[in-house]
Amino acid sequence: MEHLNLGFNKLGGVLPNSIGNLYNLQSLLLWDNLFVGSIPNSIGNLSNLKEPYLSNNQMSGTIPETLGQLNELVAVDMSENSWAGVLTESHFSNLKNLKELAIFKFSLLPDQTLAINISSERIPPFKLKYLSLRSCIVGPKFPAWLRNQNELNALILRNTQISGTIPDWFSKLDLELDHLDLGYNQLSGRIPNSLKFSSPSSVYLIRNHFCGSLPLWSNVSTLNLRNNSFSGPIPWDIGERMPMLTELDLSYNFLTGTLPASIGNLFGLMTLHVSNNYLSGEIPELWELWDGVPNLLVHVDLSNNNLSVNNQLSGEFPSALQNCTYLRNLDLGGNRFSGNIPAWIGQAMPSLLILRLRSNLFNGSIPSQLCSLSSLHILDLAQNNLSGSIPFCLGNLSAMASEIELFRYESQLTVLTKGREDSYRNILYLVNSIDLSNNALSGGVPEGLTNLSFLGTLNLSINHLTGKIPNKIGSLQRLETLALPRNQLSGPIPAGMASLTFLSHLNLSHNNLSGRIPTGNQPQALDDPSIYRDNPALCGRPITAKCPGDDETLNRPGGDDQDEDEDGAEVEMKWFYYISMGTGLVVGFGEFVAPY
Repeated sequence: MEHLNLGFNKLGGVLPNSIGNLYNLQSLLLWDNLFVGSIPNSIGNLSNLKEPYLSNNQMSGTIPETLGQLNELVAVDMSENSWAGVLTESHFSNLKNLKELAIFKFSLLPDQTLAINISSERIPPFKLKYLSLRSCIVGPKFPAWLRNQNELNALILRNTQISGTIPDWFSKLDLELDHLDLGYNQLSGRIPNSLKFSSPSSVYLIRNHFCGSLPLWSNVSTLNLRNNSFSGPIPWDIGERMPMLTELDLSYNFLTGTLPASIGNLFGLMTLHVSNNYLSGEIPELWELWDGVPNLLVHVDLSNNNLSVNNQLSGEFPSALQNCTYLRNLDLGGNRFSGNIPAWIGQAMPSLLILRLRSNLFNGSIPSQLCSLSSLHILDLAQNNLSGSIPFCLGNLSAMASEIELFRYESQLTVLTKGREDSYRNILYLVNSIDLSNNALSGGVPEGLTNLSFLGTLNLSINHLTGKIPNKIGSLQRLETLALPRNQLSGPIPAGMASLTFLSHLNLSHNNLSGRIPTGNQPQALDDPSIYRDNPALCGRPITAKCPGDDETLNRPGGDDQDEDEDGAEVEMKWFYYISMGTGLVVGFGEFVAPY
């Protein structure tokens, strides 16, 4: 037998030692199964083996040194297992034909159990074209044993505990890479502009300490420099010098100046993230129609360029964005944009999933045209100067009234929920939220909002809302956060709230609510008097004010539990909450990382 392909099944158990008897075997494809245990030492008997693919199993233990005897090996993939121990020169001593090596885990948790320890004096016998080592220990320095690997096309050393600078010899290899990923390390210093890349190519340098001016490479299509220490302006001619760009992420750096107009020349750009920098000034008219064809932008994040009073993006809502008809995520939060929120958003951006304009200076009313955004599942207009009533038709945002079953990556976003900010990434598509807090909105809470049965967060706090809490509030069965404090709401707390079993954060304080607070089986987190503070006409537990008749009830034998209706059934108002962990949304998600 020369080829054995059992991949993509549900085979389990330990690989038998007898596998070493398949002397003629050239390819061993066991990926995507349920195998456990370690690789048997007998694999060293397979002298003709060229391709062992063991990825995506549940294997563990050490990788045997006998692997280094297989001088016919061309490609090895042992990714997404739980290997331990140390790989040394002995594991690679005779692999003169090796071209591809992949040992990685997508997890970024700090529990690396596998280390690669090859002496800096050793020169491996192979010339790799593809190397992927991820979430294993390669550091502490950039691996010197790569200094003869001048045929590399792809180099991935993500989350490998490498520190220090990129050595000079790396740029002298004269590589032409199509993929470079050094993300999630502690690398520092400047990135050499002399690196070469094929067309198109991807560069990920996320979460390091690189500094200096931004590097520009002409053939790169994806450039992700997020969470570093790059400084200075975005080069004014970036659009001419990097014409292939489709994804650009410069977030969380120390960039200054304005957004260059040449970005408008990047007709293939789909993702633009420049949040959390020191950018200032107005946004130029970047995204005009190109020969009548709409712009391809899908994700735009210009948020939080507000680290000092004189250092913020400003001006009115960028009118050129109406040419971005494919836009799915728009985040302009944390700046100094002003004027009205344009009504054309509802027509020009029909695929919009996320609209985040919080912490700006927008005024006027909320345009009712937003109600036509049937895919919108996060609406955040908090901390502006908006006035007028909340459109009743927000209840037509159908994406918040249905469940999404398929995974959908939507980038990263910080969402205020349960009184704190949490950063969502891989599961952002599961978050349904409306936040209109800290404005000057008036009128009532629209009954239409109760149509949004999958809404998780509703925050209308610090406005001038009047009237009653909608009686049908109990229809919001997935509601986890309800914040209505500092309004002028009146009337009783609706009995329907008793059915909101997912609710874990409630704030009704500083209103004019009245009547008895329903009691029941609230967990301690919601049995807090501050939830109802400054509602003088409320009474009953958990606040100290007693309701009329409470003393008589206490003196009556059996108390309330003995009341029966005319049919003899027990009458009891149950007011209960429990915190559901089922969806993973009750606690903050922290940062979840997509594969790239």
